[in-house]
Amino acid sequence: MSQTEVYLNVKEITEVRTKKVQLKDVADLWCEDSHLANRLNALTIKTIREDKDWRYVESVLDIIRLISETAPGTQVNSVGKVDYIIDYHRPKRPSYAWEWLKTLFVCAVCFFGAAFAIMTFNNDVDVTKVFGEIYYVVTGQQSDGFTILEVSYSIGLAVGIMGFFNHFSKWKINTDPTPLEVEMRLYEDNISKTLIQNAGRKESGIDVT
Repeated sequence: MSQTEVYLNVKEITEVRTKKVQLKDVADLWCEDSHLANRLNALTIKTIREDKDWRYVESVLDIIRLISETAPGTQVNSVGKVDYIIDYHRPKRPSYAWEWLKTLFVCAVCFFGAAFAIMTFNNDVDVTKVFGEIYYVVTGQQSDGFTILEVSYSIGLAVGIMGFFNHFSKWKINTDPTPLEVEMRLYEDNISKTLIQNAGRKESGIDVT
């Protein structure tokens, strides 16, 4: 009798808001037998008992064992992660005022931080003096500090920032991810890897913390 093959692709990190976590919440499963696939997708792989936001590091081996117990004779082929994270958040009403407040705060920090960085850079290299000398060489007149060079520099700086970040309002220049998106994904990947590595170290008794 031939075995039924099941292909399992577990995501590295999944955010859930229910205490009973099902297989379909953390993984994509494919099987030729659609009834078996639906049955396996509905399996409860973890029940969260603590009433707090927390990240749980789990192993795909536990999922494979559960599938084998539920459907004996099934061959499970894991094509995803070996360890994965369940990011549990307690269900709560969204606070739009708080979300907007945080967004405005981040925007203000980014705006004034970037403005301060640009001003300190301009002072370090003395852009005003450089523009004044260029203006004098080209026109033979002394710069009053507000010439075509300063205007072009200001416009070019704004256009360059929008081009570099590849994002203006809801419109994007192309389909490439923005630098902020890249950095956020790298940060999330590093967080996930650290959580998984820390869980393994604590279990083996080797932990720097």
